[in-house]
Amino acid sequence: MSKGHQHHYRVDVRWTGNHGTGTQTYQGYGREHEIRVEGKPMLAGSSDPAFRGDSTKHNPEDMLVAALSTCHMLSYLHVAATAGIVVTAYSDAAEGTMQTDAHGGHFVEVVLRPQVTISAASDVAKAEAAHEAAHHGCFIANSVNFPVRCEPRTVVAST
Repeated sequence: MSKGHQHHYRVDVRWTGNHGTGTQTYQGYGREHEIRVEGKPMLAGSSDPAFRGDSTKHNPEDMLVAALSTCHMLSYLHVAATAGIVVTAYSDAAEGTMQTDAHGGHFVEVVLRPQVTISAASDVAKAEAAHEAAHHGCFIANSVNFPVRCEPRTVVAST
């Protein structure tokens, strides 16, 4: 059985929230950080505002939901193209739920709600079935330990 190929991803993260006293107190330091990938725009990050973060910056929870959403989209577009389904528009209103307790927290589910517009000549049943194949092909969904549900909506473009 073939082992496949390994792919490596380098991400540099730098904390920028030292306001002069480091982490001397929980309230005294910022959660700001920079996320850099060579050759790509820098992402400004922070923690969720519920954890003393800056609401104007990306937080890890947002990025996890975004990673699941975009991975499903890219997998779906691949499946659609190979199945002869012509997708003309795709959007998603994804939502993740995280549960916290005294010991920390974890995601309990992410729900993807893609709205896919297909050409009038495309097969609606095939377009809807493609979401299942896309889900199984999504590298990120295959890597998490919580349910990722998909509630797709298919729209046929008017001719």
